[in-house]
Amino acid sequence: MTSLFDEPERPLDPRTLPLPERMRPRTLDEIVGQEALLGRGRPLREAIERDLLQSIILWGPPGTGKTTLARIIADVTRARFIAFSAVLSGIKEIREVMAEAEAERRRHGRRTIVFIDEIHRFNKAQQDAFLPRVEAGDIVLIGATTENPSFEVNAALLSRSKVFVLQPLDEAALVRILEQAVADEERGLGRQAPEVTPEALAAMARLSSGDARSALNLLHLAVSSAPQATGPARVDLPLLESMMQRRMLLYDKGGEQHFNIISALHKSMRNSDPDASVYWLARMVEAGEDPLYIARRLVRFASEDVGNADPQALTVAVAAKEAVHFLGMPEGNTALAQAALYLATAPKSHAVYAAYTAAAEAAGRDVAEPVPLHLRNAPTRLMQQLDYGKGYQYAHDDAEAVTDMDCLPERLRGRQFYTPPERGFEKEIKRRLDGWNAIKRERRAQAPRREE
Repeated sequence: MTSLFDEPERPLDPRTLPLPERMRPRTLDEIVGQEALLGRGRPLREAIERDLLQSIILWGPPGTGKTTLARIIADVTRARFIAFSAVLSGIKEIREVMAEAEAERRRHGRRTIVFIDEIHRFNKAQQDAFLPRVEAGDIVLIGATTENPSFEVNAALLSRSKVFVLQPLDEAALVRILEQAVADEERGLGRQAPEVTPEALAAMARLSSGDARSALNLLHLAVSSAPQATGPARVDLPLLESMMQRRMLLYDKGGEQHFNIISALHKSMRNSDPDASVYWLARMVEAGEDPLYIARRLVRFASEDVGNADPQALTVAVAAKEAVHFLGMPEGNTALAQAALYLATAPKSHAVYAAYTAAAEAAGRDVAEPVPLHLRNAPTRLMQQLDYGKGYQYAHDDAEAVTDMDCLPERLRGRQFYTPPERGFEKEIKRRLDGWNAIKRERRAQAPRREE
């Protein structure tokens, strides 16, 4: 029975949808930032446009276009398309759909494309339920995941699928997406004619960390928060700062600020200044610098400027890189800070860097010297007849575990590339080397003179 007070159903106003949903690309040409996968002539695009797609796994961070790509495939394919959410679906629903797909293939010869969003949330038994139908060709599986498929997707299913990696969107791609949303009168904010400064667009792109959904939500919030009493909304850096309750740091990941600040961090750690080190680190992290870029610089510093003065430094730096990769941001910020502070307070030595530089220069400048015969392996009788391995001295047979055998090519004998200073653990390394060198000199002096 219908009440007089019941309102008739009205079609949903598209303008009430979230801005990212309204701006979702409708064709492959509208997708921004994944040209390496979806540019014209690329294999994935060709397979989609010719409706010849096989099972695939789309792996990438949030907001890079995985669900969008699946929806476009649904629009262009002649196959039956079914979407699953790993959060909402169970094994019962999976088996029902698999049975329907088998029946559809037998009756009409029509494939079923099954899209599984967040496939990493399915357990092994749920993923196994798809396998027979994938093998039989009844379904084409499209899985979307933010996690490494090598660890989160059933190995048998993974071996029958092609993995495509969607990259985080760079700042330029995100700015293009934001500019389209500002100008688009049909789906975007064009009817409101907001004025958004280039600096604000760039700041929103940086804050979004490669996520188009996040960038569009931030744009919508900024335009909605801007005063509009005297005209169209105006979004600039001061508005963003007040809205985010934080100062928008001056930082250009592709320009001078990027190189100036990473240089400041490196030189502060080298000068054993933990306070300056953590400050410059925070400047980069808070401005949206790629945390793995920072981690790579810390790993490099650990070898270049600390080296064997504290061998644990490299372990700490690599652990920080792994922690950032595992946790993501912002949780990974303290791992980076811990590593930077450790490196700043570690004893310093560039002896490893200097040793490699000198050895590389010698290797590049001098004629490629043959490996001395006594250092060569002799796995065959011919090699033994040619004196491969002859004269080799096995260090473990010696009481001091060191021999007077020369290991450099003849032209480089006596050359010293590594000179550890008397700092940190390298003080102990120097003591060992001095002792071994003294043993070698004594033995060579006692050895009978070789005939010329």
